[in-house]
Amino acid sequence: MKQILTRLVLTIPVVWLVVSLVFLLIHLVPGDPVMMMLGEGATPADIGALRHQIGLDLPLHTQYLRYWAGVLHGDLGSSIRMHSTVAGLIAQRYPYTLALTLAALVFALVLALPAGILAAVRRGRWLDQALSVVSLFGLSVPGIALGPVLILVFSIALGWLPVSGANAGGSNTIDWRYLILPSVTMGASLAAILTRMVRTAMLEELGQDYIRTARAKGLSETAVVCKHALPNALVPIVTVVGLQFGALLAGAIVTETIFSWPGLGRLTVSAISNRDYALVQGCLLSIGLTYVLVNLLTDVVYRWINPRMR
Repeated sequence: MKQILTRLVLTIPVVWLVVSLVFLLIHLVPGDPVMMMLGEGATPADIGALRHQIGLDLPLHTQYLRYWAGVLHGDLGSSIRMHSTVAGLIAQRYPYTLALTLAALVFALVLALPAGILAAVRRGRWLDQALSVVSLFGLSVPGIALGPVLILVFSIALGWLPVSGANAGGSNTIDWRYLILPSVTMGASLAAILTRMVRTAMLEELGQDYIRTARAKGLSETAVVCKHALPNALVPIVTVVGLQFGALLAGAIVTETIFSWPGLGRLTVSAISNRDYALVQGCLLSIGLTYVLVNLLTDVVYRWINPRMR
């Protein structure tokens, strides 16, 4: 419990740093952000009104304190392009990104766990070599290239799956058919990474003394691998999965753009294109804080499942 509380305390400066960097974003943009938002045809009256509206006419320390107050109260400002609150827009899009990230993670684990175990058990044989080639291919092909290929094959050529979007007929419920291609695109590289890590961890555990003892007792190879080696091999994998989950969440921008997925990543791209800085700040803050939270939960789970850490 003491270690968990210490980890929580250490997270506070990280959160402060994330919020501070997001706040400084609008001040680090080259040129006048108000001019960039309004365009070249803006009148001085329009510029002054918008500057006052978003608080850029106040001293920097006052703007900083106001931004922190807004974050603590869930008020991230308003989008000048979409005429809605930033918090409301993020709340609408966030579930889509979270669903896509979870689907990609599940896809990666379903592939990586059996592939890594088989590669370790069949070390040096043709199956191990074949899985190594496949995992290398998964690492080499970026999502920006894999996504269009999947669309061409499964959507246009075969007509099995929809091209883009998240649902049909204007429904607010995510249709699982729309989730397949983007989740495969996001999860392919992660599956390759986890396959290699599971193989390495399994090989390390299979060489331990307690595995030889289990075999000497007459246990079947399946029991040795699944009941003894696998649980211990999965301990370091938990940390990697947690970190990669945050990376998937942050890297959903490319996949959501390719498949027109109505998530947080696509909202970020739209906000950048429209120079909607309040919305950009809100999206980046949401992604950054989620990454911090996932890392914290990963650390807590790792300490819980690892007896040596306890």
